[in-house]
Amino acid sequence: MSLSAIALTALSAQFLEAQNRETVVKDSVAMLSGYANEIYYSMTNGEVASVPRAQWDIAFRTPNRSSSIMINEGTGVMLYTYPNSDTTGWATVDTAGLHTWKPMYNSLSDWENGAFSRNAKSHPDYGWAIYNSVTHDLVADSLFIIKLRDGSFRKLWIVRKYSSDNLYSFRFANLDGSADTKITVDCNPYKSRNFVGYSIVTSEVIDFEPAASSWDLLFTKYESVQPDGTPYPVTGVITNDGLKTIEYRNVDPNLIIWDLALADSSRSSIGWDWKVFNMNTFAYEVEDSLLYFVQDMAGKINKLMFTKFVGSNSGKIVFEKALNVATVISENTRKTEMTVYPNPVKDRLNISLDNMTSFPLRVTLSSLTGQVVYALTVTENTRYALTIPINDIPDGMYLLTAKSATGTTAKKVVVNKE
Repeated sequence: MSLSAIALTALSAQFLEAQNRETVVKDSVAMLSGYANEIYYSMTNGEVASVPRAQWDIAFRTPNRSSSIMINEGTGVMLYTYPNSDTTGWATVDTAGLHTWKPMYNSLSDWENGAFSRNAKSHPDYGWAIYNSVTHDLVADSLFIIKLRDGSFRKLWIVRKYSSDNLYSFRFANLDGSADTKITVDCNPYKSRNFVGYSIVTSEVIDFEPAASSWDLLFTKYESVQPDGTPYPVTGVITNDGLKTIEYRNVDPNLIIWDLALADSSRSSIGWDWKVFNMNTFAYEVEDSLLYFVQDMAGKINKLMFTKFVGSNSGKIVFEKALNVATVISENTRKTEMTVYPNPVKDRLNISLDNMTSFPLRVTLSSLTGQVVYALTVTENTRYALTIPINDIPDGMYLLTAKSATGTTAKKVVVNKE
């Protein structure tokens, strides 16, 4: 069968099928006035828990082998490493010059790098402690000054983590040494959570987080470090540990094709900058061409697009979501191998296929919104070299997919006629 006899079909059946599968759901969360609560949210089940923010000051990560200790940034908690001494200086802590010390914040990239770990170098130095290779414990080598959510200050010493027992031993006192308190927190009862909190203000353990397996997104207030290094309080979205998201800006909201290679697993991958404050209207505006693909705890991919942000009066965020919208598209992950050239392409795109054992073979070139701009079907194993004319296809990024009963492969193609 000659190439000229290959059936050409330009129908957008793939796009229409995907659109029919996509059910858009409108939802919202409300953090209340002043963002008093933070919201744990499941893409499938909706709001899991609305939790008062001002309950705890520090929080310990619950796995035995973790070293992460976070601060409750959303309530104004601030942390400073004491620069004048190691743990031997506990009795003589002097806060003169505190205003010149650089505060430390929780990492925006991962849950295993809380504020206490910001001075970590590499194993065995974890910032607040040194790893003991004999006991596997973490033994403190630093002191801290902490500003609590009520505005008061304490000196703080995370004395030791007993890794095998999953216990944290720590100590805090007023700056003058009074009210010296020694505490041990057992993380074992809270291992279904990412963290267990502690209130230095009220001297009690705080179980503030729902089970980690039950939620995907956390709507909360936190500190974001600006490009010049200045921290700034923001309200946004944090993803659960290990989840991936993909952000697309300046795209059609109907986008249904996504690329796994663009996935971001940092905890602030969605973040806060999907909205901007308009100084003329004194109201927040949400980008209408910005959307996210969000992996949930079940591994499914869901589409998320914000539509409204009210601000501090009610802390309400309105959004649309579509559940389980797509399958992972990874380049050359199956048996079929495909080479495309040239790429970027000006006039004609050449396609070379290898290892094909099943026919018919469906080849489509689709826009990022899923619209098929060119398609053909190879019905017999007679030719492996194909050519697609590009003359009538607008400049932009496309996805070329070859699919048969035994394999699928995809390649990104850039059309640029300049």
